[in-house]
Amino acid sequence: MLLGTQRINSNGHLEIGGCDTVELAREFGTPLYVVDEEALRLACRTYRAAFEARYPRNQIHYAGKAFLCTAMARIVEEEGLGLDVASAGELYTALRAGFPPARINVHGNNKSVEELELATANHVGHITVDHLGEIGMLADVLRRHPRRRQDVLVRCAPGVDPETHKFIRTGQADTKFGLNIADGSALHAVAEVLRQPQLRFRGIHFHVGSQLTDADSHTGAIEAAAELMATISSELRASCEVLNIGGGLGVRYVEGGPVLSMEDFAETVVAALKACVARYGLSEPILAQEPGRSIIGEAGTTLYTIGAVKTVPIETSPGQRTYAAVDGGLSDNPRPQLYDARYEAICASRAAEPHDHCITIAGKHCETDVLIWDAKCAMLRTGDILAIQTTGAYNYAMASNYNRFTKPAVVLVGDGQADLIVRRETLRDVVRCDLIPERLSRTMKG
Repeated sequence: MLLGTQRINSNGHLEIGGCDTVELAREFGTPLYVVDEEALRLACRTYRAAFEARYPRNQIHYAGKAFLCTAMARIVEEEGLGLDVASAGELYTALRAGFPPARINVHGNNKSVEELELATANHVGHITVDHLGEIGMLADVLRRHPRRRQDVLVRCAPGVDPETHKFIRTGQADTKFGLNIADGSALHAVAEVLRQPQLRFRGIHFHVGSQLTDADSHTGAIEAAAELMATISSELRASCEVLNIGGGLGVRYVEGGPVLSMEDFAETVVAALKACVARYGLSEPILAQEPGRSIIGEAGTTLYTIGAVKTVPIETSPGQRTYAAVDGGLSDNPRPQLYDARYEAICASRAAEPHDHCITIAGKHCETDVLIWDAKCAMLRTGDILAIQTTGAYNYAMASNYNRFTKPAVVLVGDGQADLIVRRETLRDVVRCDLIPERLSRTMKG
């Protein structure tokens, strides 16, 4: 399963963006996140084109939670996308990168006063309010700054339950996100926004879940949202200029896995929206979206160095299992443990050899942190470079210092050039926030 610009070069090594991955590992160390710039930019352009061809009134905001650093923000801006941020840290990263605030949408189910201050002070495009209390908090912040005005969306829970892992379902009625449509909470929230003189109601938002392989949940949610838009118009005499349908389109993690193309997704979503607009006699809203995984997921690859290799007896066929341990694991990719995520691997240093051995890829943490059970791979040896595919989304973003590991570097590759965009943490970085009280320091002096 070669993705993006990946190919096997004349040395029999995996190559990405014209860069030999074995050389990348040698130069930058491992674990190493590699971002394929051409694949990333192509995903941005393909997503935009799929919707622009069918529904010109659209806005695409990249979901920074999938992967964000200052260089990533620059690429997203160059490709004409907006940016969805969900914390002060993500917003600060975007601002440090020089991202236009007017193209930023601020999310979060429990925003702090400080986050709302930062967002309004920088005049972000939209703040998506998530609960009734937040409307009052935001109004209070703005009252301290009488000249400020803020466009807002109201996040709704449309009551659809998508077919995906239970931990990444967000559109059902029983969710921490948004305001329920069916029980009237969403309509009540819109009315509250309209009562605040410094808030400008612009529309509604929903997000049904992640890693979706069909558009059924989106079409169901669009129907619920359109009915709400019609009620807002008739009862509150307000219009929804924007309908933001979130993201959630899935990507290829394993060869042959189900996936919906951006073109097919756009065709289904736009058809559903136009049908609902016609049914309820609505004006066509701006169709806003927040794709993350579908933009960066397949553009990312993680390189590891193989360390210990051992074979152990098991009771089931074939009677033994071979473990190959990498120099990372849970701290740089927690998704297998959190979501039972499945991946494929390539022996990057011997990519041309048949990948017909069954090997379990394990991490080096004090956990059973298996990255891939029974991977099909070349017979791995200590010192081999291993590449795990489709690790662009929610890998670096969810990386931790568990076991006091240092977080890996991120390198951007394209046209044979490799540029470091996130440096590797050092051991000094790991302890930089640690403090020893004076009373403990005294006990060390003996």
